[in-house]
Amino acid sequence: MSDLVSVREARREDAWGIARVRVDTWRVAYDGLIDDRILAALDPEREGHRRAELWLENTAAAGAAQFVAEQNGVIVGWAAVGACRDDDRPGTGELHAIYVHPSLWSAGVGHELLTAATASLRSSGFAEASLWVLDRNERAAGFYERHGWIEDGAVKSEQSSLAEAPPLIERRRVIRFE
Repeated sequence: MSDLVSVREARREDAWGIARVRVDTWRVAYDGLIDDRILAALDPEREGHRRAELWLENTAAAGAAQFVAEQNGVIVGWAAVGACRDDDRPGTGELHAIYVHPSLWSAGVGHELLTAATASLRSSGFAEASLWVLDRNERAAGFYERHGWIEDGAVKSEQSSLAEAPPLIERRRVIRFE
């Protein structure tokens, strides 16, 4: 059996694999950055159902695309792109999400997903894109920086799902496609 990882466009039936990767990744990547109760409450089955139900809505917009990385038929990574949701960046793209199962960190899977995601943004006509990184997530910040994404100074704060938990601080990074 080959351990080769391939990247392809995601399909609705991938929703549960995507949910599993996102939950597993959040629990490792955000340990110490997001309240443990929030991480413990993540439910990949429930999220998979929600993703499947909203699939058409989440993929219908112009420029929207989702990709999965597979290894031996198992989803091990996911990326989603589309138009930027920030009011101050009209006409630009956004990397909405990218997650790789922790067992494959630093194995090139994130690079392959990011390559597919940025190619999709470019082919959709976006000359620039942005993304948001959770404050203190140095691993992710370093990954994006190595791929040319730089902080633009924008910061946002979102209240977590637990009222007593501290707000989540995110920093924006941008890239211009040449």
